[in-house]
Amino acid sequence: MRVLFVCLGNICRSPTAEGVLRALAAREAPDLTLEVDSAGTAGYHIGEPPDPRTRAAAARRGYDLSTLRARVVEPGDFERFDLILAMDRENLRVLRRRAPADAHERLRLFLEFAPHGHAAEDVPDPYYGGANGFEEVLDLVEAAARGLLAHLRRQPRAA
Repeated sequence: MRVLFVCLGNICRSPTAEGVLRALAAREAPDLTLEVDSAGTAGYHIGEPPDPRTRAAAARRGYDLSTLRARVVEPGDFERFDLILAMDRENLRVLRRRAPADAHERLRLFLEFAPHGHAAEDVPDPYYGGANGFEEVLDLVEAAARGLLAHLRRQPRAA
């Protein structure tokens, strides 16, 4: 299963989701074979590591994002990935405009996988906010990543 997380600049939310899902899958679902990546819909930060505040917040919870680098969603991503998960509705709209029609079924909001009763649809962008925004992103991402792992475990395996 190949999963791509997408936000605007690929320096806060989507690399957090990439790092968290990789770590949780290794610890909690080692039976799953996953390829995980992240990208942005805008090329503001191509080649840059995640925002220092993002890396620091993730490190406090044991996630290492230091090797990740920002990139932009490419046309080939719509064929390569089984699930393309937008961090918010605006980036989902952008993805739907860019994606070929046959890829639309693979485009979803990441928070669709969060536990029931979770009211948010969008992972808020912490870039212009305070430190607590990065913690909120981690809370949402950890919940949705666990839900995504549960969903993937229920999927039939290809023979």
